[in-house]
Amino acid sequence: MSNIFREFIQKVGSGSHTSEDLTRAEAATATKMMLLGEATPAQIGAFLIAHRIKRPTGEELAGMLDAYYELGPKLQPIAQPVIILGIPYDGRTRTAPINIITALLLAAAGQPVIMHGGNRLPTKYGLPLIEIWQGLGVDWTGLPLEQTQQVFEKTGIGFVYTPKLFPLNQTLWEYRDQLGKRPPLATMELIWCPYAGDAHIIAGFVHPPTEAMFQVALGLRGVTKFTFVKGLEGSCDLPRDRTAIIGLSSPTTSPELERLHLVPREYGFTTKNVPLTTTEELIKDMQSVLAGQASELMQTALWNGGFYLWRSGFSPDVQAGIAKATELLSSGAVATKLQELKIEFR
Repeated sequence: MSNIFREFIQKVGSGSHTSEDLTRAEAATATKMMLLGEATPAQIGAFLIAHRIKRPTGEELAGMLDAYYELGPKLQPIAQPVIILGIPYDGRTRTAPINIITALLLAAAGQPVIMHGGNRLPTKYGLPLIEIWQGLGVDWTGLPLEQTQQVFEKTGIGFVYTPKLFPLNQTLWEYRDQLGKRPPLATMELIWCPYAGDAHIIAGFVHPPTEAMFQVALGLRGVTKFTFVKGLEGSCDLPRDRTAIIGLSSPTTSPELERLHLVPREYGFTTKNVPLTTTEELIKDMQSVLAGQASELMQTALWNGGFYLWRSGFSPDVQAGIAKATELLSSGAVATKLQELKIEFR
């Protein structure tokens, strides 16, 4: 048993009137002790649930990020800024994800992208990114970090598969399953950056307070480029059934988020999300999008692609971004990018 870790439990688990927030340094130490197994299973379980009940602070998330950055894998810098797409590790269960098409589209336009995640995980056990990649013919699961770096440098797309590249992270998933709740570590993972260079962090969220925590945590980490999306199932996929609420880092030194509200119907899209049915059906629909065929999923791809092309600086506005996304998909450029990836895995 660790007496140091017991003190952390006492701070966060003393109830609504007497519990205390951890400092950034304490949160980093607690996270490292959990990842390295220096706290007992009883202590780790107690801390995770107590911390969830207390709710994390931005400073605590910054400390957790410090620990992940110290112990976790990092792809090395390339010549241009990179986008990090932060998506919940426990996957999707209700709406069809489009983020991999978005990543391929951005890479086809010249914007490098890094994603990260693992297998089907608690608490949702939803469809994870890795299974979609596999369905499209790209299997990241066996790549060591050096080979992942090579693929990233050649194609502009990298995927940090945590069971292979960050096994310490996997030790905590059993606790999440047994607790039946997503601890604050899951929130932190949305803004984790497994990259050592200039990065633009894009993260989804569900509850509005999360956005403020993200901003504080990234500010403490010195991150100045970020985008927060109230997206589908906590992802950074823009919804079509409602106004997309987006927070943008300010191009000035203002601490305030720049607020953006995007209404799908104002850009010619129907207000309807594509439901997630089976993985096989989703892969089939994605392949039709890559072939440039019209469909509901194509509308979702254009909606997201238009926004992210604008946000990445490849288009002067969202409408122009939609036109650019249409061109990239209809010309076969996005499908060609996927073929480039497949070649690297042969």
